[in-house]
Amino acid sequence: MESLSEVPNALFQMKGQRIRANSLRSQANPNSQPITISKSPMSPPEMDAGLWSKLPQELLERILSFLPLKNFMNLRSTCKHFKSLLFSPTFISKHSSSSSFSSFLLLSHPQCYNHFAFYDSALGAWRNFALSLSALLPCAAGQASLLSTSNGLLCFSLPDSFLVFNLLTKTSRVIEFPAYPFTFELFSLVSTPVGYSLFMVSFGSCTKNTFVYDSKVQFWRKFNGFEPILGDNYHQQGVYYKGSLYFVTPEPFSVACFDLESGKWERPNTELPRELMFVRLVSDGGDGKLYLIGGVGRNGISRSMKLWELGEGMNWVEVESLPEMMCRKLMSVCFHNYEHLYCFWHRGFICVCCYTWPEVLYFKVSRRTWHWLPKCPSLPDKWSCGFRWFSFVPELYASV
Repeated sequence: MESLSEVPNALFQMKGQRIRANSLRSQANPNSQPITISKSPMSPPEMDAGLWSKLPQELLERILSFLPLKNFMNLRSTCKHFKSLLFSPTFISKHSSSSSFSSFLLLSHPQCYNHFAFYDSALGAWRNFALSLSALLPCAAGQASLLSTSNGLLCFSLPDSFLVFNLLTKTSRVIEFPAYPFTFELFSLVSTPVGYSLFMVSFGSCTKNTFVYDSKVQFWRKFNGFEPILGDNYHQQGVYYKGSLYFVTPEPFSVACFDLESGKWERPNTELPRELMFVRLVSDGGDGKLYLIGGVGRNGISRSMKLWELGEGMNWVEVESLPEMMCRKLMSVCFHNYEHLYCFWHRGFICVCCYTWPEVLYFKVSRRTWHWLPKCPSLPDKWSCGFRWFSFVPELYASV
């Protein structure tokens, strides 16, 4: 794609080619009349530079919103006001930035600290980006661990704080721990168009407390008491669905949810399918659908895996079953250690991942088909565990 500075040169070259072509025609036919190029009386005159400064703000934003996003990102360095439009809700609503970028599956591994493998789900190809956190974020020069992603934001854990980062706009915010020392689990990042929240459960001397950071007020909230006993799968994050984070308790399996606004824990009145050996939840984050992925079997061994959708009346409706050969492969790679399995939603895909396996199993909701994502070609064969997958969808509006 050409930049704004290259467009006039391209038009000039095109105009020169037309003039040379007319000259050749005149030489070939001496009796022909010379062709002159004149401006159309209807062509608009050039606008005086002074008029631009008098344009209403709404009209100027409307004009700039028609620029391709890549060109606007180059243009923002010429004017502070243009750069500030990146954080203007009215401009963002006009520009629809999300359609200008691909969406990625991001692979993180502890043995490759500053490098992330990206799978472009739109192109269906692997793309490698060497992200140096120390260069992009000086405050992350030490050991930083990627915890979660949500709608264009990435959240890292630092020795005494969290770091929320927008890779597209290269903006970040450091959020200090609410207490010292501070240990936490079940960390979840929830990003919406109006802000984001950090959720986690922290161990105290005798009890567990829930902490929620709200970016709109930039303040930590602490909620005492922690009635539900959640599972021991630390790779599975909370699932955001209709204003609450949903979790699954250990056997006998049940669903518990935490309301991010009121800070209350609840147990929805829903009965799970029978003979489940493991349970994972996934939300589409947009259409208001909640899915359940579960292994069905007996005596701790899953013989099949099925997908359900939460329907009317809080009943689970079966959607699809994993084909037998794919199920055998999935169960063999996790060695029936189901705590290694975790799931998440990514642009119409339900991804099933294993902490000890470099491939991803995904279900394409629109076609109701199952597929294996090919292994990243740059991964060393010696890596056997520590594979953390994330959904990364760049968003311009996601402010930190």
